[in-house]
Amino acid sequence: MRDYKLVVLGAGGVGKSCLTVQFVQGVYLDTYDPTIEDSYRKTIEIDNKVFDLEILDTAGVAQFTAMRELYIKSGMGFLLVYSVTDQRSLDELMELREQVLRIKDSDKVPMVLVGNKADLTDERVISVEDGIEISSKWGKVPFYETSALLRSNVDEVFVDVVRQIIRNEMENVVKSDARNQSTKSSPSTSVGPNGNIASTENSKKSSPTTDKPRSKPLNTSRRPTETVKTTLPKRSTNSPGKSSSPVSSKQKKKKKRNLCVIF
Repeated sequence: MRDYKLVVLGAGGVGKSCLTVQFVQGVYLDTYDPTIEDSYRKTIEIDNKVFDLEILDTAGVAQFTAMRELYIKSGMGFLLVYSVTDQRSLDELMELREQVLRIKDSDKVPMVLVGNKADLTDERVISVEDGIEISSKWGKVPFYETSALLRSNVDEVFVDVVRQIIRNEMENVVKSDARNQSTKSSPSTSVGPNGNIASTENSKKSSPTTDKPRSKPLNTSRRPTETVKTTLPKRSTNSPGKSSSPVSSKQKKKKKRNLCVIF
């Protein structure tokens, strides 16, 4: 089970706590109580994998900016929430996003843009097109309009952030593997006496060895095979059936001995 820490950011009164409590407990908070810091935990299954989420509901008051930096440093994914009934809340998100990118030191941070209180149609001052435009300016950050009262798109915003974290982790693994592969294949370098930098592969090829004299290369080429012609002695025509090959002295003695025994 993987543990992911999510941070909910936004101005005061936009419904950050309502979204978080609706997602974690399935309850709608109908009273407004300014939040300083609340932490929630929820175990969720996404794409057949189980995750343990720690969700930080942060304060929207400007006096707690120092605490907000600590949340951003420890956070892995972010929900940037504004209210569709408050233009100022959307303007504050511009500064919050820049703060997140600066602290995380990355242009690619898992986050979603959330326009809450979409059920208050009579009080709406920010249109859906405005949210889409901000999303495009931020590099097509996922954009949702939610309603904590109606539980509309509440689960979707949290699940989207988790999936972005998973994709980032997979991309980082691929990059690290490619980096390790390139370092293994690249030749090491050495500094020569004149300050010249040469790779060990080139130095091995160019530097002559003085320890042992070079031996002459072996001649591995095969000599042409010589054909030897052998001639068999011809048979005598005088005595048919008998070989005309010369008889050794031992054989002659045996014959003589046999002759002597016979006589």
